[in-house]
Amino acid sequence: MSATTTKMTMSDGAEIAVYHAQPEGTRRGGLVLVQEIFGVTDHIRSLCDGYAADGFEVLAPAVFDREHPGFEAEYSGEGFARGVELASKLHPFELTLADVQTCIDSLADKGPVFVVGYCYGGSVAWKAATSLRGVAAVSGYYGSMIPDAADEEPKVPTILHFGKKDDHIPLAGVEKVIAKDWANATVYLYDAGHGFNSDRRDDYDAESAKLAKQRTLDLFAANGG
Repeated sequence: MSATTTKMTMSDGAEIAVYHAQPEGTRRGGLVLVQEIFGVTDHIRSLCDGYAADGFEVLAPAVFDREHPGFEAEYSGEGFARGVELASKLHPFELTLADVQTCIDSLADKGPVFVVGYCYGGSVAWKAATSLRGVAAVSGYYGSMIPDAADEEPKVPTILHFGKKDDHIPLAGVEKVIAKDWANATVYLYDAGHGFNSDRRDDYDAESAKLAKQRTLDLFAANGG
């Protein structure tokens, strides 16, 4: 498996860094992997490498590059505060969606394209399912903005992963998503906290992470990947 960080020109003319991992073996499809608020960190790159090992060509755009080139932060302290500032104040959410669309479009002529996202990226993944074109299926992990967008129906098969012990996303909000009972959406609850997929975090839960990954791969396989 080979991976490089390259520059891609986005719809607004900006050039941002994109981590690009090539698939091992038979190519199963394209995948846009959307970061947490902490940037395209070593953890995000390792997730990309994992999906590439599973047969996907993966693009992970560094969506905060316009405001803070090369941003990578720890999960606490000043880095965390800067990530929150970038995601909530400085960087337009719609611009992230536009960058994801550019990445989708760049992969579209090779086969099905999927989207997966974590934390901030989980919210982006939900919006990709409801509003972006050229997406075959979506997997979103603990996106805090999803409950407020629960009224938006996914256009493509979508699965969502939330922790029952998530201190950042009240269970009532998740239940709001579940209650919508969208035909294309399935919500999974895990006995874990926020960020349970990251082995760099205190809330890491290996069993939940393994199950969520398998469900994601199964979803992609059922939709052409």
